[in-house]
Amino acid sequence: MRNATVNAPKEANSRTAKLAADLRPSILRLSRHLRREAQRGGSSSLDAQLLGTLREEPGLGVSELADMEQMSRPAMSAHVKRLMQLGYVQREGAKIDGDRRRIGLSITRSGSTYLRSVSERRADWLADRLGELRAEDRTALDRAAKSLRLILAADGGAA
Repeated sequence: MRNATVNAPKEANSRTAKLAADLRPSILRLSRHLRREAQRGGSSSLDAQLLGTLREEPGLGVSELADMEQMSRPAMSAHVKRLMQLGYVQREGAKIDGDRRRIGLSITRSGSTYLRSVSERRADWLADRLGELRAEDRTALDRAAKSLRLILAADGGAA
């Protein structure tokens, strides 16, 4: 009996490791397809990510965005400059009680429109694929989506 209780955690860890190995390639491929949908609009998926971040947290600076995306400041600066040239991002003045030297960034109306179109393309692509599944498969994915949000939340990511 002692052997059975000793082996139970090992078997559970093995099943969890197998599930992780099975999910990882599918999640990566799905992510790749969704990134491709962003690129169809002529910009990168990072553009959509940054615009989404600035929509949620206007006033962030280049350094904060670079830290969030784990990029160098010069690389982020070049990326933000390109978004500004496209008219998707604008500089905003310092807050009244804030550091006047600090320049924050915000998404423009044009950037919001672009972001909305990317979100719609991604949602349409995914909805088309989900529509091809059986109802029970969609129900299983609904449960899985909740679990994936828990994983992201526990890891400090957006849930």
